[in-house]
Amino acid sequence: MIVPIQSLDDPRVAPYRNLKDRELAREGDRFIAEGDLVVRRLIASNYPTESVLCSSRIAHEIAPLLREETILFEADDVIIREIVGFRFHRGCLAIGRRIQQFTLDEVIANDSTKLILACEDLNSAENLGSIIRTAAGLGASALIIGPRCVDPFWRLGIRVSMGTVFSLPIVRSTDLVADVKKLNESHFETLASVCNIPSIPIDQIKRSEKMALLLGSEAHGLSEEIIEASSQRVTIPMYHDTDSLNVSIACAIMLYELCRPIR
Repeated sequence: MIVPIQSLDDPRVAPYRNLKDRELAREGDRFIAEGDLVVRRLIASNYPTESVLCSSRIAHEIAPLLREETILFEADDVIIREIVGFRFHRGCLAIGRRIQQFTLDEVIANDSTKLILACEDLNSAENLGSIIRTAAGLGASALIIGPRCVDPFWRLGIRVSMGTVFSLPIVRSTDLVADVKKLNESHFETLASVCNIPSIPIDQIKRSEKMALLLGSEAHGLSEEIIEASSQRVTIPMYHDTDSLNVSIACAIMLYELCRPIR
């Protein structure tokens, strides 16, 4: 159903006027997806799409992709800019609803699960979104996020992930130390990424059939409890007195090493 919107005060598009992630989550587990490509990936995923707010210039492209129950709000670019509250060039936005997340037991029980990524205390939605995109692109089977991690469904994280957050299985851990121990018991090699402590360069480790790469917070890295629970400590060799890399860049380097074919 296509509904024309003539005013930013139209109550039907009120959720789009409030892009604050916490408020949207409280109002029925909603999230905002923005941009043509990201919205298309949401529509194609298992996540329900409640509605789409779309520029008149691309409404005819989006409408055939929607399920019957999804409302398409159509407006000109000026109205969309007024509703969103900033200059917006990406053509469309959508409101999605969260679905029940995977459990670690479900992920472990899947025979195709070979490489798991776990993030302990990331506080940047941009970093987490970049990590999700990298994990999906390089072939990770699932992502575990610690209890103090930023929400992967915040608007910025979804945008930076380019919508891959809708396709990568995500487990929200309530006790990451216990989950690392469970991975060990399930025959995963758990690799704690560290700096400045005795460790093995990531390109020199002996790869296992099942592995889990553990990443820590931007400021402090992994906690001692996680490092102690892991089976190996791995690092990226540094030069020119560089002590660390951005966590999303470090993730990409390490995942590439773990995913590349053995020659």
